[in-house]
Amino acid sequence: MPGKKGVHSPYLMLSVTMVLWGSAFASSKSVVEYVPHSVAALLRFGGAALALLVALRLLGDRRKEAAVPPGAGRRAALAGVLGVFAYNSAFFWGLSLAPSLDAGILIPVMSPVLTSLFLLVTKRERASWARLAGLALGLTGAVIFFLGAGGSAGGSPTRLAGDALFLLSAACWAAYTLAGPRVLAGVDPLRATTYATCAGAVLLGLVAAPAVPDVHWGELPSGVWLNAVYLALGAAAVANLLYYRGVAAVGPASASLMMFTVPVINTLCGTLFLGESFGAVQAVGAVVLLCGAVLAATQGRLPWRRPSAPAPSAPAPPGEPARR
Repeated sequence: MPGKKGVHSPYLMLSVTMVLWGSAFASSKSVVEYVPHSVAALLRFGGAALALLVALRLLGDRRKEAAVPPGAGRRAALAGVLGVFAYNSAFFWGLSLAPSLDAGILIPVMSPVLTSLFLLVTKRERASWARLAGLALGLTGAVIFFLGAGGSAGGSPTRLAGDALFLLSAACWAAYTLAGPRVLAGVDPLRATTYATCAGAVLLGLVAAPAVPDVHWGELPSGVWLNAVYLALGAAAVANLLYYRGVAAVGPASASLMMFTVPVINTLCGTLFLGESFGAVQAVGAVVLLCGAVLAATQGRLPWRRPSAPAPSAPAPPGEPARR
């Protein structure tokens, strides 16, 4: 981006994105407390799909539409099945069982850990000592976190089941991240996001359909509707587009480090607005997990200070880390 005034603009966009994603966990929990988890997912991504369709109509470049390679739209829609439908089905189900604090730690932190682990196992990345140490530390932290979810003073079998679903969400997002660059090649960010979100929203609607008539829509508090609008427009539509632009400006390596602010923002929102808390064991596990993930992602160096080969670019989380 030309000019010194614009240097900080990409990081401003990424910072706003992280605030939107970090606050989305607590906001989603507020909706799940009043409607079934499948309906909550539909409200969020059905609304996001409508907003993105409007944005595509108003802002989309018709010349780029004509230049989309054959089958690219179909591949983007298939990616949405994994990154929107599967990810959010597990995420919102987990929110009905466990606190949003757990989701805000496990999903954005375990996703890059699982992605890096796959890249090392398949020998698509070099196994440096820092990467291996970070992965080992991250996996150890995850084990401690799960032990705390099931056995600490604040833990329970239900919470443990919810955390397992959050881990499944993280795995879905890691797979989406790995498949994304190849699947979405040749499609501009706005169009790719719209295709993926619409495909996922259709499937979420099919799953939610049996539960929709059971919701007492007229009795829902106004706060539920405000949260639903915020999740659809802010945490899903706007955040995704800002993230794509930020990644385009600073690269995926620098942008990925911003993801580690999400657990901090989520913890503040969960404790301040929902009164949630960690047990002591979970808190220790969260710190160990976060330190391991940062070490694995940075390999002991800051990407904006020492250029290196770019990591695979992650598609913008369709609402969470991923996404989340």
